[in-house]
Amino acid sequence: MALSDFFSRLRKPQTASDEARPSAAGALPTKALAKFLSGLSGRDQPTLLDLGSVVGGNLNFFGEQLGCKITVEDLTKDIDHHVQQDTVGALPQFFERRFPQSDASFDGILCWDVFDYLEKPAVQALAAQVVRLVRPEGLVLAFFNHTETPAAGAPTYTRHVVVDPRTLEHRSYPAARGKQKPLLNRDIQRLFSPLAITDQFLLKTNLREVIFRKPVASL
Repeated sequence: MALSDFFSRLRKPQTASDEARPSAAGALPTKALAKFLSGLSGRDQPTLLDLGSVVGGNLNFFGEQLGCKITVEDLTKDIDHHVQQDTVGALPQFFERRFPQSDASFDGILCWDVFDYLEKPAVQALAAQVVRLVRPEGLVLAFFNHTETPAAGAPTYTRHVVVDPRTLEHRSYPAARGKQKPLLNRDIQRLFSPLAITDQFLLKTNLREVIFRKPVASL
């Protein structure tokens, strides 16, 4: 189910909690988040779709920064369910009907690293939904793994907790499957067409941060 909430630009920060105010111990830099925020900051009450797990501190952060309406659709639960039911091959068809929202519903979409856990047919189906849901001139932020080296230990997801516009805290939690084969840059461009890549950053952590913009449809 979607989780929506409205925030005011003048909203005062709530009392700090472990989730809302993460420690800097596990914090890592992000170059794309500030660009994403800047691209949405001039809009009046923009709408934001978050495809990751619910993080209370993130809801507060984006609400305070953008005065936006946020909808959260946690796709990690959907992926886990299909893995546990041995129906991963049906994920493309599932994503085609997963989102009830109408076309061009959101000014910004936060994908985080959800595409890393999908095989190419499912990536293609989900990317098509992202393209459908974002408004013309809207922005999409996505992270992609850049290495084929398998992670040691049990598979995990990453909860991306915003510390500030240039810092994220990465928190691991159990996943039913690990990350799949990384997408090549040309594949990313093709899969998300007609979205245009406006910024991309390859971090020392082998994480590729990408910002897409949806062009205005030509007459």
